[in-house]
Amino acid sequence: MTTSPFHPLHAAMQSQVDRHFLPGVSTVVLRGREVVDRFVCGHADVEAGVPLREDHIFRVFSNTKLLISCAVLLLMEDGKLGLDDPIEHHLPELGNRQVLRPGATRIDDVEPARRSITVRHLMTHTSGLSYGAFDPGTLLFNAYTQVAVHNPLLSNAQLVTTLAPLPLNFHPGEQWEYSLATDVLGRLVEVVSGDSLGGFLARRIFGPLEMTDTDFWVPEAKRPRLAALYGGVDFMDPTRPGLVRMDAAPHPGAYISPSLRQSGGGGLVSTLDDMVRLIQSLMPGGRTLLKPGTLALMSRNHVAPGLFVRFPNMPAHRGRVFGLGSSVLAEPGPVDPPNATDEVSWGGLAGTIWWINPRLNIAGVLMTQRYFGFGNPYTFEFKNLAYKGLNC
Repeated sequence: MTTSPFHPLHAAMQSQVDRHFLPGVSTVVLRGREVVDRFVCGHADVEAGVPLREDHIFRVFSNTKLLISCAVLLLMEDGKLGLDDPIEHHLPELGNRQVLRPGATRIDDVEPARRSITVRHLMTHTSGLSYGAFDPGTLLFNAYTQVAVHNPLLSNAQLVTTLAPLPLNFHPGEQWEYSLATDVLGRLVEVVSGDSLGGFLARRIFGPLEMTDTDFWVPEAKRPRLAALYGGVDFMDPTRPGLVRMDAAPHPGAYISPSLRQSGGGGLVSTLDDMVRLIQSLMPGGRTLLKPGTLALMSRNHVAPGLFVRFPNMPAHRGRVFGLGSSVLAEPGPVDPPNATDEVSWGGLAGTIWWINPRLNIAGVLMTQRYFGFGNPYTFEFKNLAYKGLNC
């Protein structure tokens, strides 16, 4: 009997379920566009004992950013915008920016921005915007909280209007900070295309790729397929096993009815197969969603020397830089596969991840529903074992 080269991956994912770190998990590994491994284990609803299936629907949170980045690049290919367009050409409210002075102790201690925010700045999280989520106690966190930038009742247009009077955290292009930039890009897509964000995505991405279960909400007929969302038992120790159901996260009623806010930064739901179709469309071997030159542009570094992906209270990894909508691995770190150079990747707040290595022409997708799961050891375990199974 021949043992699958992906058996260690399966065993590792099953272990994460058995130790109650993940409720359930499904994975796909690709060589080119060919699915060479598929694995599903655990539960979509632990309390009800519902086994996880391949057709279950997940809240993909920041996986949404990949689709919005593709939407912006489709509009670029259409000749309707340029990466270095000042954003005020399309969203006048965001012109004439003010920036917090270094060491500012008041939100009004500002100076004029040295340059305009560009589309490229927004796509690379170098615009100076913040997220209002990862840096509690800072001036911008408090300001974003006060004006309720995460209010789901705000439309994309209202979000931009709400952000407009607030200062930037730094001069555009000079630092990297994960931010609401992709939500702003969602509004940019609406303005430039003349369509709603959901309408544009349906017309240009979901429809052509047959992503039939990807949307900003789950209709009643599909509701039984929506996997339950869980969090860890200890928010201060995200590595501790144990699950707590979080039906009201990120807010009561999220994803089960149409909302005014179609969040470009994290509003979509999707399935394993739909995410795989998207990833396949960004790899050679058939008709691609974007032109080959655009895909190459998307997957190279676009941030200035010395800038890299970093989060508060997280270890710095200077080798992880940023492309047009996702991280780019310029130099593998201690937890990365040794041969992962040039890999592009990102993930979502509930533990979903995707990665593509265009140099090796391989990719992987993992779907689960553990709040604040992205970045935990299982994500690196999945990737390392996938590379080994692929003999890469």
